[in-house]
Amino acid sequence: MPLDTSPLGPWADLPFFRDTLPGIEAALAAEPRPWLPAPRQVFAALAACPPEVTRVVILGQDPYPTPGHAHGLAFSAERHVTPLPRSLANIYKEMQADLGGRPPDADLRFWAAQGVLLLNTILTVPAHQAGGHARLGWQALTGQVLDRLSDAPRAYLLWGAAAQKAAARVDPAQNLKIETAHPSPLSARRGFFGSRPFSRVNNWLESKGEAPITWT
Repeated sequence: MPLDTSPLGPWADLPFFRDTLPGIEAALAAEPRPWLPAPRQVFAALAACPPEVTRVVILGQDPYPTPGHAHGLAFSAERHVTPLPRSLANIYKEMQADLGGRPPDADLRFWAAQGVLLLNTILTVPAHQAGGHARLGWQALTGQVLDRLSDAPRAYLLWGAAAQKAAARVDPAQNLKIETAHPSPLSARRGFFGSRPFSRVNNWLESKGEAPITWT
């Protein structure tokens, strides 16, 4: 099942798409379980945020495994999804404490439109089986994306050990790296709550003469 790479723009020349994606497509074609997100949405995060406009990177793990939730952007879900996915509910709780507001629904595509790359380190998941595609090879894409973004200073929100490991080579002297616990209910109280990541990113952007992100 070929995945739609046509909207990828400058990302399309990453070696991943030539060297690794064909094997992943073969594995997905042989996958007996339904998987998420829809094939046309697998690369939605990259399509929405070309490298030249990316100012902030938020790394997730894999898509929400509940059918109807994932649409290709880390932590984001379709607008109609209620209640919010639990990690996103905690993100909004921290945002409310940090900024005094939060988005009206689960859809974060308006962040991507401002240069926030919402990238999962694994881009597909079997329905109801979080982590089920962790060994397909998606992590090679994450590494190449981060290498491509090393050409200029950017802000990185690295929530949890998986994101921090994936971005270990990101230079903290050149970039803003905010590393905390993951916002999941299992870990959010171990350092995610109280970290004020959204105001810190905006302060950093403004210190460089850039417009802040409208998070809410």
